[in-house]
Parts: sequence; structure tokens; C-alpha cells
Amino acid sequence: MKVAISAKGTDLNSDVDPRFGRAAFLIIVDPETLEFEAVDNSANVSSFKGAGIQAATMVHDRGASVLMTGYCGPKAFQTLQVAGIKVVSDVSGTVMEALERLKSGSVEYLETANAEAHW
Repeated sequence: MKVAISAKGTDLNSDVDPRFGRAAFLIIVDPETLEFEAVDNSANVSSFKGAGIQAATMVHDRGASVLMTGYCGPKAFQTLQVAGIKVVSDVSGTVMEALERLKSGSVEYLETANAEAHW
């Protein structure tokens, strides 16, 4: 299983970025081995629109089955849902702390978006 976590930096000690579509990076990590890839999301940070959909596509293309982030808008959520990717929101702390919460089972998966559309 792979997990995508929106992050402000490029490693497991980076803070979680509360924004999904406009996060600086997406950390794609295997929670068992802790092998990870930091995906630069700068193309979406300043995009006019569609940042969440594009970020959701990147998460899917890298094989993640779970996304952990602060907030996820309706279009990104719908894209993730169609791809079969579960979303955990209101995530804070570091990427590693988020992984530990996931591994301990102390997370709840979203049933719907938890942020309003920007457009």
C-alpha cells in the first residue's frame, strides 16, 4: 500500500501542508518500509484552476490508495473517489506523525469534501 501526504518539504520530517491541490510537495510513502518519493507540486501551486484535480491525478498515477491532507475540495475529492483513493483530512504535524496515526488506526476517512470549491 502507498500513502500520499501533502507536505511543505521533501522528507518524512516535513510538516503536513493543509492544502492538498496547492501543497508544495506530495510525499508518496510505503508505511511499512518507509520508502518514499517527494513529488514536486509547484506546477499546481500557482495554477489558475484545477490544482486539486491535477494533484489527485498525480496521487493516482503514483499508485497511492490513501491521501492524508488538511483540506480537500469537492472536485479533487470526487476525482480521488472515482479512482478508489480514500481521503483522511484534518491532518497536521509531520508526515511521519501522520503515518503513525494511520498505522495505529486512529484516522477517519472522509465521506465528502471538507473544503468549498474555489471556482
